[in-house]
Amino acid sequence: MLDIKYIRENLELCKSSAINKNRVVDWDALLSLDEKRRELISKSEAVRNARNKANTSARGDEKAWEEGKKLKDTLKLLEDELRDVEQKFQQAMYTVPNVPDASVPIGKDEKGNVEIKKWGTVPEFLFPVLDHVKLATALDIIDFERGAKVGGSRAYFLKNEGAMLEFAILFYAYQKLAKKGYTPLVAPSLVKEFTLFGNGQLPWGREEVYHLEKDDVYLAGTAEVPVTAYFADEILNEKDLPKKFVAYSSCYRREAGSYGKDTKGVYRVHQFNKVEQVIISKNDLSTSFTLHEELLKNSEEILQDLELPYRVLLMCTGDMGEPQVKKYDVETWMPGRGAYGETMSNSFMGEFQARRLKIRYKTKTGESLYCHTLNNTAIASPRILVAILENYQNKDGSVRVPKVLQPYLGKEIISRTP
Repeated sequence: MLDIKYIRENLELCKSSAINKNRVVDWDALLSLDEKRRELISKSEAVRNARNKANTSARGDEKAWEEGKKLKDTLKLLEDELRDVEQKFQQAMYTVPNVPDASVPIGKDEKGNVEIKKWGTVPEFLFPVLDHVKLATALDIIDFERGAKVGGSRAYFLKNEGAMLEFAILFYAYQKLAKKGYTPLVAPSLVKEFTLFGNGQLPWGREEVYHLEKDDVYLAGTAEVPVTAYFADEILNEKDLPKKFVAYSSCYRREAGSYGKDTKGVYRVHQFNKVEQVIISKNDLSTSFTLHEELLKNSEEILQDLELPYRVLLMCTGDMGEPQVKKYDVETWMPGRGAYGETMSNSFMGEFQARRLKIRYKTKTGESLYCHTLNNTAIASPRILVAILENYQNKDGSVRVPKVLQPYLGKEIISRTP
């Protein structure tokens, strides 16, 4: 959420940012509600002061007492009206996206993203390349058919070395970041609605979220949701920042906006497991941009450890999401697709999420400021398995295990069982 004072002082910038992020905001309604809200606050304060003054002189003065009673009734009406206006104002504020950094390219969709680096060599195979579906089925490490039977569309069973490979890659990334000083968390997947408003998924992405109506809780699509809300309604100390977390969670997404897209295999599924990086930092752009690069470096190191070719994209305004100030996507080469596929998403949010979640900190001088928040995928499975299986495949249909994961599986090759 942006500061309304910032919106009033930078209205044209906020308007163009919303347009560039493909979002419609009723600016007239928002500013009208803000004006009405400020007017009611001023009136309420004036009536409250008058009532207090009348109450002070009301002892033994019936006229003053009557005047105080009338002022009390007037104040209640004003406060009721203010409460209604505040609620409508809050809902209108939730529709305003964040303002992107000047370094972010302007574009309507993914075509406007800019490739900023590549790493690794795309493998050349001297035999017909198999996609992960054919490889996993033949090796009996993912059961798509029974997954669909039990869980419906896009459900799956990881099996044998497929299951072990997922645990290996998740724990490898988890342990790597814990050694870097990130606090390890296992985050809840069931969350309250305020967390989704807090991270900026609501109101825009409601159709993507699973809602358990009976209990009025939601299934989080990423550990970013619960972990960013970890300090909601709290005031931290500047000396304790930044707070760095590496969090494991099961993730759930309806993928409502991807009908008919990537339906084959485990590239885009409804349930998956992920290790997420989350940072709560002080309100300093220079520091936050440095941390943004640190998060990117962490993800790159993991892919380099796995010896998987990848590229980094600077996301344009129309493909970066509503809360982001700046965002990178990391895409890993997937031979079965003959293209790179997204495996990590690295976002800097400024104070947008912290304002919604009321996460502040006290500076050394005693000033209270909203924190900055950042997050990035460390690793997500089974999507990363797509890249591993396809890049490490052999002519006979077997798959080599990346060197860094071999100690976890106790083998170098995943091969067909007789």
